[in-house]
Amino acid sequence: MPPRLTLATVVLDCADAHALADFYRGLLGWEVRAGEPEWVLIQAPGGEGIRLALQGERDYVPPVWPEEPGAQQKMLHIDIRVDDLTAAVGHAVALGAREAAHQPQGDVRVLFDPAGHPFCLFVDA
Repeated sequence: MPPRLTLATVVLDCADAHALADFYRGLLGWEVRAGEPEWVLIQAPGGEGIRLALQGERDYVPPVWPEEPGAQQKMLHIDIRVDDLTAAVGHAVALGAREAAHQPQGDVRVLFDPAGHPFCLFVDA
């Protein structure tokens, strides 16, 4: 029988861990669980579900999306379910996100967080 493995935390590298943590705290309504000078852990109130950690890296280079040959490639992106796509996009932009020029689907919006990571807002059908 294999050991039990549970995905607990997704870590995003960035130039400023505390600034990016503030963005995601505001976007998701999450709370700081732990922090160090170059690292912050946030999670939903009540401590349920997956956690998000932001890790400062001195030589951080933001990814490019859509991907371009020779440019820094994204390694992952976050999908965030919302109940009102227009309101959620407005909320994210007010916090410092920016919308991607290329939007591949009508029911999904691709945005970039302040560190340049792409993330998607979507409404479940």
